[in-house]
Amino acid sequence: MDMWMLIASVAFLLLLSAFFSGSETALTAASRARIQHMAQQGDARAQILKSLLDMPERLIGAILLGNNLVNILASALATSLFMQLFGASGVAWATLVMTALVLVFGEVMPKTYAILNAEKMALRVAPVIQWVVRVFAPVVMVVEALVRQILKLMGADVSGARNVLSFREEVRGAIELQKEHGGTQVARDLFMLGGVLDLRDLTVGDVMVHRTAMKTIDISRKPSEILEYVLGHEFTRYPVWHEEPDNIIGVLHARDLLSALAGAKGDIDSVDIRALLLPPWFVPESTPLSDQLAAFLRRKMHFALVVDEYGELEGLVTLEDIMEEIVGDIADEHDRASGQVRREGESYIIDGAMPVRDLNRLHGWKLPEDEATTIAGLIMHEARIIPDVGQVFTFHGFRFEILEKDRHRITKVRLTPLQEHGGQEEDQPPVTGGKKATS
Repeated sequence: MDMWMLIASVAFLLLLSAFFSGSETALTAASRARIQHMAQQGDARAQILKSLLDMPERLIGAILLGNNLVNILASALATSLFMQLFGASGVAWATLVMTALVLVFGEVMPKTYAILNAEKMALRVAPVIQWVVRVFAPVVMVVEALVRQILKLMGADVSGARNVLSFREEVRGAIELQKEHGGTQVARDLFMLGGVLDLRDLTVGDVMVHRTAMKTIDISRKPSEILEYVLGHEFTRYPVWHEEPDNIIGVLHARDLLSALAGAKGDIDSVDIRALLLPPWFVPESTPLSDQLAAFLRRKMHFALVVDEYGELEGLVTLEDIMEEIVGDIADEHDRASGQVRREGESYIIDGAMPVRDLNRLHGWKLPEDEATTIAGLIMHEARIIPDVGQVFTFHGFRFEILEKDRHRITKVRLTPLQEHGGQEEDQPPVTGGKKATS
Protein backbone atom coordinates (compact mmCIF):
# COMPACT_ATOMS: atom_id res chain seq x y z
CA MET A 1 0.00 0.00 0.00
CA ASP A 2 1.21 3.51 -0.81
CA MET A 3 2.83 5.35 2.12
CA TRP A 4 0.43 8.27 1.97
CA MET A 5 -2.49 5.91 1.78
CA LEU A 6 -1.23 4.21 4.95
CA ILE A 7 -0.91 7.55 6.72
CA ALA A 8 -4.43 8.58 5.65
CA SER A 9 -5.83 5.20 6.76
CA VAL A 10 -4.18 5.44 10.18
CA ALA A 11 -5.47 8.98 10.61
CA PHE A 12 -9.01 7.91 9.66
CA LEU A 13 -8.89 4.96 12.04
CA LEU A 14 -7.75 7.28 14.84
CA LEU A 15 -10.80 9.44 14.16
CA LEU A 16 -13.01 6.35 14.46
CA SER A 17 -11.24 5.42 17.69
CA ALA A 18 -11.96 8.88 19.07
CA PHE A 19 -15.57 8.53 17.97
CA PHE A 20 -16.06 5.20 19.76
CA SER A 21 -14.24 6.31 22.93
CA GLY A 22 -16.12 9.59 23.15
CA SER A 23 -19.43 7.88 22.40
CA GLU A 24 -18.91 5.34 25.16
CA THR A 25 -18.24 8.06 27.72
CA ALA A 26 -21.08 10.31 26.54
CA LEU A 27 -23.65 7.52 26.49
CA THR A 28 -22.76 6.29 29.97
CA ALA A 29 -22.52 9.80 31.46
CA ALA A 30 -25.74 11.20 29.99
CA SER A 31 -28.58 11.79 32.44
CA ARG A 32 -31.14 9.06 31.95
CA ALA A 33 -33.81 11.15 33.63
CA ARG A 34 -33.31 14.02 31.18
CA ILE A 35 -33.16 11.65 28.21
CA GLN A 36 -36.40 10.03 29.39
CA HIS A 37 -38.07 13.44 29.63
CA MET A 38 -36.88 14.48 26.17
CA ALA A 39 -38.05 11.18 24.69
CA GLN A 40 -41.51 11.70 26.17
CA GLN A 41 -41.55 15.15 24.61
CA GLY A 42 -41.12 13.54 21.19
CA ASP A 43 -37.40 14.15 20.52
CA ALA A 44 -36.46 11.49 17.94
CA ARG A 45 -32.78 11.34 18.87
CA ALA A 46 -33.66 11.05 22.54
CA GLN A 47 -35.97 8.15 21.75
CA ILE A 48 -33.14 6.39 19.92
CA LEU A 49 -30.77 7.09 22.79
CA LYS A 50 -33.28 5.77 25.32
CA SER A 51 -33.64 2.53 23.38
CA LEU A 52 -29.85 2.14 23.35
CA LEU A 53 -29.56 2.78 27.08
CA ASP A 54 -32.24 0.16 27.73
CA MET A 55 -29.82 -2.55 26.51
CA PRO A 56 -26.52 -1.49 28.13
CA GLU A 57 -24.65 -4.78 27.59
CA ARG A 58 -25.38 -4.82 23.87
CA LEU A 59 -24.52 -1.12 23.56
CA ILE A 60 -21.19 -1.28 25.41
CA GLY A 61 -20.27 -4.53 23.68
CA ALA A 62 -20.77 -3.04 20.22
CA ILE A 63 -18.81 0.12 21.06
CA LEU A 64 -15.91 -1.83 22.56
CA LEU A 65 -15.86 -4.18 19.60
CA GLY A 66 -15.73 -1.27 17.16
CA ASN A 67 -13.09 0.55 19.19
CA ASN A 68 -10.84 -2.49 19.43
CA LEU A 69 -11.18 -3.23 15.72
CA VAL A 70 -10.11 0.24 14.63
CA ASN A 71 -7.28 0.45 17.19
CA ILE A 72 -5.84 -2.92 16.23
CA LEU A 73 -6.16 -2.17 12.52
CA ALA A 74 -4.56 1.26 12.98
CA SER A 75 -1.67 -0.30 14.89
CA ALA A 76 -1.19 -2.94 12.21
CA LEU A 77 -1.12 -0.37 9.41
CA ALA A 78 1.23 1.87 11.41
CA THR A 79 3.58 -1.06 11.94
CA SER A 80 3.61 -1.71 8.20
CA LEU A 81 4.34 1.97 7.56
CA PHE A 82 7.21 2.21 10.03
CA MET A 83 8.75 -1.06 8.85
CA GLN A 84 8.91 0.42 5.37
CA LEU A 85 10.69 3.45 6.81
CA PHE A 86 12.96 1.89 9.47
CA GLY A 87 13.03 -1.81 8.76
CA ALA A 88 12.81 -4.23 11.70
CA SER A 89 13.13 -1.42 14.25
CA GLY A 90 9.88 0.02 12.85
CA VAL A 91 7.92 -2.28 15.18
CA ALA A 92 9.27 -0.45 18.22
CA TRP A 93 8.69 2.93 16.62
CA ALA A 94 5.11 1.98 15.66
CA THR A 95 4.41 0.86 19.22
CA LEU A 96 5.65 4.11 20.72
CA VAL A 97 3.99 6.42 18.21
CA MET A 98 0.63 4.60 18.16
CA THR A 99 0.52 4.41 21.95
CA ALA A 100 0.94 8.18 22.16
CA LEU A 101 -1.53 8.88 19.35
CA VAL A 102 -4.23 6.52 20.67
CA LEU A 103 -3.79 7.78 24.22
CA VAL A 104 -4.07 11.46 23.32
CA PHE A 105 -6.38 11.52 20.29
CA GLY A 106 -8.22 8.24 20.71
CA GLU A 107 -8.86 8.25 24.48
CA VAL A 108 -8.09 11.28 26.63
CA MET A 109 -9.22 14.07 24.31
CA PRO A 110 -12.55 12.55 23.15
CA LYS A 111 -13.42 11.29 26.63
CA THR A 112 -12.70 14.70 28.15
CA TYR A 113 -14.92 16.40 25.61
CA ALA A 114 -17.62 13.79 26.14
CA ILE A 115 -17.63 14.28 29.91
CA LEU A 116 -18.03 18.03 29.48
CA ASN A 117 -20.78 17.66 26.87
CA ALA A 118 -22.32 14.30 27.72
CA GLU A 119 -25.97 14.78 26.75
CA LYS A 120 -25.22 16.96 23.73
CA MET A 121 -22.75 14.47 22.31
CA ALA A 122 -24.86 11.43 23.22
CA LEU A 123 -27.80 12.79 21.25
CA ARG A 124 -25.58 13.48 18.24
CA VAL A 125 -23.96 10.05 18.08
CA ALA A 126 -27.08 8.04 18.98
CA PRO A 127 -28.31 7.49 15.36
CA VAL A 128 -24.85 6.31 14.23
CA ILE A 129 -24.32 4.09 17.27
CA GLN A 130 -27.73 2.54 16.65
CA TRP A 131 -26.47 1.23 13.28
CA VAL A 132 -23.21 0.10 14.85
CA VAL A 133 -25.15 -1.93 17.39
CA ARG A 134 -27.26 -3.51 14.65
CA VAL A 135 -24.25 -4.42 12.53
CA PHE A 136 -22.23 -5.86 15.40
CA ALA A 137 -25.21 -7.47 17.17
CA PRO A 138 -24.50 -11.08 16.04
CA VAL A 139 -20.84 -10.89 17.06
CA VAL A 140 -21.66 -9.16 20.35
CA MET A 141 -24.26 -11.82 21.21
CA VAL A 142 -21.68 -14.57 20.64
CA VAL A 143 -19.12 -12.72 22.76
CA GLU A 144 -21.66 -12.19 25.55
CA ALA A 145 -22.57 -15.87 25.60
CA LEU A 146 -18.90 -16.89 25.58
CA VAL A 147 -18.04 -14.53 28.42
CA ARG A 148 -20.95 -15.76 30.52
CA GLN A 149 -19.93 -19.37 30.03
CA ILE A 150 -16.34 -18.64 31.02
CA LEU A 151 -17.48 -16.78 34.12
CA LYS A 152 -19.84 -19.61 34.96
CA LEU A 153 -16.98 -22.10 34.78
CA MET A 154 -15.07 -19.82 37.17
CA GLY A 155 -17.99 -19.91 39.60
CA ALA A 156 -19.39 -16.43 38.86
CA ASP A 157 -22.89 -16.56 37.38
CA VAL A 158 -23.88 -13.11 36.12
CA SER A 159 -27.11 -14.17 34.46
CA GLY A 160 -29.15 -12.21 37.02
CA ALA A 161 -26.84 -9.23 37.27
CA ARG A 162 -28.44 -5.84 37.63
CA ASN A 163 -27.34 -2.34 38.41
CA VAL A 164 -25.91 -2.56 41.91
CA LEU A 165 -26.95 1.00 42.72
CA SER A 166 -30.56 1.63 43.59
CA PHE A 167 -32.34 4.73 42.35
CA ARG A 168 -32.10 6.29 45.81
CA GLU A 169 -28.36 5.62 46.00
CA GLU A 170 -27.78 7.13 42.57
CA VAL A 171 -29.71 10.25 43.48
CA ARG A 172 -27.96 10.51 46.83
CA GLY A 173 -24.59 10.20 45.12
CA ALA A 174 -25.52 12.94 42.68
CA ILE A 175 -26.56 15.17 45.59
CA GLU A 176 -23.26 14.66 47.41
CA LEU A 177 -21.37 15.41 44.20
CA GLN A 178 -23.26 18.64 43.57
CA LYS A 179 -22.74 19.89 47.13
CA GLU A 180 -19.14 20.68 46.25
CA HIS A 181 -20.07 22.99 43.39
CA GLY A 182 -23.30 24.72 44.34
CA GLY A 183 -23.85 28.06 46.04
CA THR A 184 -26.32 28.91 48.77
CA GLN A 185 -29.45 28.39 46.66
CA VAL A 186 -28.19 25.09 45.29
CA ALA A 187 -27.34 23.99 48.83
CA ARG A 188 -30.91 24.68 49.91
CA ASP A 189 -32.30 22.58 47.05
CA LEU A 190 -29.91 19.72 47.77
CA PHE A 191 -30.77 19.96 51.47
CA MET A 192 -34.44 19.33 50.70
CA LEU A 193 -33.73 16.52 48.24
CA GLY A 194 -31.58 14.81 50.84
CA GLY A 195 -34.35 15.22 53.39
CA VAL A 196 -36.83 13.46 51.12
CA LEU A 197 -34.47 10.51 50.66
CA ASP A 198 -33.87 10.31 54.41
CA LEU A 199 -37.56 9.81 55.23
CA ARG A 200 -37.32 6.08 54.57
CA ASP A 201 -34.24 5.72 56.78
CA LEU A 202 -35.67 7.64 59.75
CA THR A 203 -38.37 6.54 62.16
CA VAL A 204 -40.95 8.45 64.13
CA GLY A 205 -38.77 7.98 67.20
CA ASP A 206 -35.98 9.97 65.53
CA VAL A 207 -38.03 13.17 65.16
CA MET A 208 -40.69 12.95 67.86
CA VAL A 209 -41.05 15.41 70.73
CA HIS A 210 -40.07 13.49 73.85
CA ARG A 211 -42.74 13.17 76.53
CA THR A 212 -40.66 15.30 78.92
CA ALA A 213 -41.02 18.24 76.51
CA MET A 214 -44.71 17.75 75.75
CA LYS A 215 -47.24 20.38 76.78
CA THR A 216 -50.20 18.43 78.18
CA ILE A 217 -53.40 19.23 80.05
CA ASP A 218 -54.89 17.58 83.14
CA ILE A 219 -58.61 17.09 82.53
CA SER A 220 -59.29 17.57 86.26
CA ARG A 221 -58.28 21.23 86.07
CA LYS A 222 -60.95 23.91 85.88
CA PRO A 223 -62.02 25.01 82.37
CA SER A 224 -60.78 28.53 83.12
CA GLU A 225 -57.34 27.16 84.04
CA ILE A 226 -57.26 25.06 80.89
CA LEU A 227 -58.16 28.12 78.78
CA GLU A 228 -55.43 30.14 80.47
CA TYR A 229 -52.92 27.34 79.81
CA VAL A 230 -53.87 27.11 76.13
CA LEU A 231 -53.68 30.87 75.64
CA GLY A 232 -50.31 30.92 77.38
CA HIS A 233 -48.70 28.63 74.82
CA GLU A 234 -48.32 28.87 71.07
CA PHE A 235 -49.60 25.43 70.13
CA THR A 236 -52.92 24.36 68.64
CA ARG A 237 -53.22 20.76 69.89
CA TYR A 238 -52.70 19.48 73.42
CA PRO A 239 -52.78 15.89 74.72
CA VAL A 240 -55.21 15.61 77.62
CA TRP A 241 -54.67 13.10 80.43
CA HIS A 242 -56.63 11.76 83.36
CA GLU A 243 -55.18 10.77 86.75
CA GLU A 244 -51.64 10.27 85.39
CA PRO A 245 -49.74 11.96 82.53
CA ASP A 246 -49.29 8.72 80.57
CA ASN A 247 -53.04 8.08 80.49
CA ILE A 248 -53.95 10.15 77.44
CA ILE A 249 -57.72 10.27 76.94
CA GLY A 250 -57.89 12.69 74.03
CA VAL A 251 -56.51 15.69 72.19
CA LEU A 252 -57.81 19.20 72.69
CA HIS A 253 -57.71 21.56 69.72
CA ALA A 254 -57.42 25.24 70.62
CA ARG A 255 -59.87 26.18 67.86
CA ASP A 256 -62.54 23.87 69.31
CA LEU A 257 -62.01 25.37 72.76
CA LEU A 258 -62.34 28.94 71.49
CA SER A 259 -65.41 28.03 69.43
CA ALA A 260 -67.02 26.52 72.53
CA LEU A 261 -66.10 29.63 74.50
CA ALA A 262 -67.80 31.83 71.92
CA GLY A 263 -70.87 29.56 71.97
CA ALA A 264 -71.03 29.87 75.75
CA LYS A 265 -71.01 33.69 75.52
CA GLY A 266 -67.67 33.85 77.29
CA ASP A 267 -68.68 31.64 80.23
CA ILE A 268 -65.74 29.23 80.11
CA ASP A 269 -66.78 27.36 83.27
CA SER A 270 -69.92 26.14 81.51
CA VAL A 271 -67.90 24.47 78.74
CA ASP A 272 -67.61 20.67 78.88
CA ILE A 273 -63.96 20.08 78.02
CA ARG A 274 -64.40 16.32 77.66
CA ALA A 275 -66.95 16.84 74.89
CA LEU A 276 -64.35 18.78 72.89
CA LEU A 277 -61.68 16.09 72.95
CA LEU A 278 -60.65 14.35 69.74
CA PRO A 279 -59.78 10.64 69.89
CA PRO A 280 -56.04 10.12 70.42
CA TRP A 281 -54.09 8.43 67.64
CA PHE A 282 -51.21 6.25 68.75
CA VAL A 283 -48.38 5.15 66.46
CA PRO A 284 -45.29 2.96 67.12
CA GLU A 285 -41.98 4.78 67.47
CA SER A 286 -40.50 2.37 64.90
CA THR A 287 -42.78 3.63 62.10
CA PRO A 288 -40.72 4.93 59.12
CA LEU A 289 -41.22 8.63 58.52
CA SER A 290 -42.27 8.00 54.92
CA ASP A 291 -45.08 5.73 56.15
CA GLN A 292 -46.13 8.19 58.85
CA LEU A 293 -46.24 11.04 56.33
CA ALA A 294 -48.50 8.95 54.09
CA ALA A 295 -50.70 8.11 57.10
CA PHE A 296 -51.01 11.79 58.03
CA LEU A 297 -52.11 12.65 54.51
CA ARG A 298 -54.46 9.67 54.26
CA ARG A 299 -56.20 10.33 57.59
CA LYS A 300 -56.07 14.11 57.16
CA MET A 301 -54.56 14.48 60.64
CA HIS A 302 -51.50 16.40 61.74
CA PHE A 303 -50.90 14.99 65.22
CA ALA A 304 -50.12 11.54 66.65
CA LEU A 305 -48.92 10.17 69.99
CA VAL A 306 -45.90 7.86 69.93
CA VAL A 307 -45.65 4.66 71.98
CA ASP A 308 -42.85 2.13 72.43
CA GLU A 309 -43.02 -1.62 71.98
CA TYR A 310 -44.65 -1.99 75.41
CA GLY A 311 -47.36 0.54 74.62
CA GLU A 312 -45.87 3.18 76.92
CA LEU A 313 -46.10 6.83 75.87
CA GLU A 314 -42.81 8.09 74.45
CA GLY A 315 -43.77 11.42 72.89
CA LEU A 316 -45.66 12.94 70.01
CA VAL A 317 -45.08 13.63 66.35
CA THR A 318 -46.72 16.15 64.04
CA LEU A 319 -46.88 16.66 60.31
CA GLU A 320 -44.74 19.75 60.82
CA ASP A 321 -42.00 17.66 62.46
CA ILE A 322 -41.79 15.49 59.35
CA MET A 323 -41.92 18.41 56.94
CA GLU A 324 -39.09 20.09 58.83
CA GLU A 325 -36.91 17.09 58.03
CA ILE A 326 -37.28 18.14 54.37
CA VAL A 327 -37.44 21.93 54.31
CA GLY A 328 -35.83 22.86 57.62
CA ASP A 329 -37.33 24.97 60.39
CA ILE A 330 -40.91 26.09 59.79
CA ALA A 331 -41.59 29.15 61.90
CA ASP A 332 -44.57 31.48 62.05
CA GLU A 333 -45.19 34.84 63.70
CA HIS A 334 -46.00 33.17 67.01
CA ASP A 335 -42.97 30.88 67.23
CA ARG A 336 -40.29 31.88 69.67
CA ALA A 337 -36.61 31.65 68.90
CA SER A 338 -35.38 28.35 70.22
CA GLY A 339 -31.94 29.61 71.23
CA GLN A 340 -30.61 26.06 71.09
CA VAL A 341 -27.48 27.03 69.17
CA ARG A 342 -25.43 30.17 69.70
CA ARG A 343 -22.00 30.78 68.27
CA GLU A 344 -19.19 32.21 70.39
CA GLY A 345 -15.99 32.58 68.40
CA GLU A 346 -14.91 29.15 67.25
CA SER A 347 -17.28 27.41 69.67
CA TYR A 348 -21.01 26.81 69.87
CA ILE A 349 -23.19 27.00 72.96
CA ILE A 350 -25.74 24.23 72.51
CA ASP A 351 -28.82 23.15 74.43
CA GLY A 352 -28.36 19.60 75.69
CA ALA A 353 -31.70 18.65 74.12
CA MET A 354 -30.52 19.66 70.65
CA PRO A 355 -31.00 16.68 68.30
CA VAL A 356 -27.72 15.40 66.88
CA ARG A 357 -29.29 15.07 63.46
CA ASP A 358 -30.36 18.72 63.41
CA LEU A 359 -26.87 19.83 64.39
CA ASN A 360 -25.31 17.70 61.66
CA ARG A 361 -27.62 19.11 59.02
CA LEU A 362 -27.12 22.66 60.24
CA HIS A 363 -23.32 22.57 59.98
CA GLY A 364 -22.55 19.64 57.69
CA TRP A 365 -20.99 17.67 60.54
CA LYS A 366 -20.94 13.90 60.92
CA LEU A 367 -21.55 13.24 64.58
CA PRO A 368 -22.99 9.73 65.05
CA GLU A 369 -26.78 9.70 65.07
CA ASP A 370 -27.32 6.03 65.86
CA GLU A 371 -25.97 6.15 69.42
CA ALA A 372 -28.23 8.86 70.84
CA THR A 373 -30.89 11.32 69.76
CA THR A 374 -29.64 14.43 71.56
CA ILE A 375 -26.25 16.00 72.19
CA ALA A 376 -26.62 15.30 75.92
CA GLY A 377 -27.37 11.66 75.16
CA LEU A 378 -24.35 11.41 72.85
CA ILE A 379 -22.03 12.82 75.52
CA MET A 380 -23.28 10.37 78.16
CA HIS A 381 -23.04 7.47 75.72
CA GLU A 382 -19.44 8.26 74.86
CA ALA A 383 -18.37 9.23 78.38
CA ARG A 384 -20.13 6.23 79.97
CA ILE A 385 -20.90 8.44 82.97
CA ILE A 386 -23.18 11.30 83.95
CA PRO A 387 -20.64 14.14 83.75
CA ASP A 388 -20.36 17.09 86.10
CA VAL A 389 -20.31 20.75 85.18
CA GLY A 390 -16.86 21.75 83.97
CA GLN A 391 -15.85 18.33 82.65
CA VAL A 392 -14.44 18.25 79.13
CA PHE A 393 -14.53 15.38 76.63
CA THR A 394 -13.05 15.00 73.17
CA PHE A 395 -14.43 12.52 70.67
CA HIS A 396 -15.48 12.33 67.02
CA GLY A 397 -13.30 15.36 66.24
CA PHE A 398 -15.07 17.71 68.68
CA ARG A 399 -14.45 19.09 72.16
CA PHE A 400 -17.44 19.00 74.53
CA GLU A 401 -17.51 21.05 77.73
CA ILE A 402 -20.40 20.66 80.18
CA LEU A 403 -21.67 24.13 81.10
CA GLU A 404 -24.94 23.50 82.92
CA LYS A 405 -26.91 20.62 84.43
CA ASP A 406 -30.36 20.15 85.91
CA ARG A 407 -30.03 17.25 88.33
CA HIS A 408 -28.91 14.37 86.07
CA ARG A 409 -29.78 16.13 82.81
CA ILE A 410 -27.18 18.02 80.76
CA THR A 411 -28.79 21.30 79.77
CA LYS A 412 -26.01 23.31 78.14
CA VAL A 413 -22.82 22.33 76.32
CA ARG A 414 -19.94 24.21 74.73
CA LEU A 415 -18.98 22.41 71.54
CA THR A 416 -15.76 23.27 69.73
CA PRO A 417 -14.98 21.66 66.35
CA LEU A 418 -11.38 20.63 65.92
CA GLN A 419 -9.32 22.00 63.02
CA GLU A 420 -10.52 19.58 60.34
CA HIS A 421 -14.18 20.28 61.10
CA GLY A 422 -14.10 24.06 61.16
CA GLY A 423 -15.56 26.42 58.59
CA GLN A 424 -18.27 24.14 57.24
CA GLU A 425 -21.21 26.16 58.39
CA GLU A 426 -21.14 28.66 55.54
CA ASP A 427 -23.84 28.51 52.89
CA GLN A 428 -25.76 25.81 54.76
CA PRO A 429 -29.57 25.95 54.60
CA PRO A 430 -31.44 26.60 57.83
CA VAL A 431 -32.80 23.67 59.78
CA THR A 432 -34.94 23.26 62.84
CA GLY A 433 -33.26 24.27 66.06
CA GLY A 434 -34.97 21.56 68.08
CA LYS A 435 -38.41 20.01 68.10
CA LYS A 436 -41.48 21.89 69.25
CA ALA A 437 -43.47 20.54 72.12
CA THR A 438 -46.76 20.21 70.23
CA SER A 439 -48.38 21.43 67.08
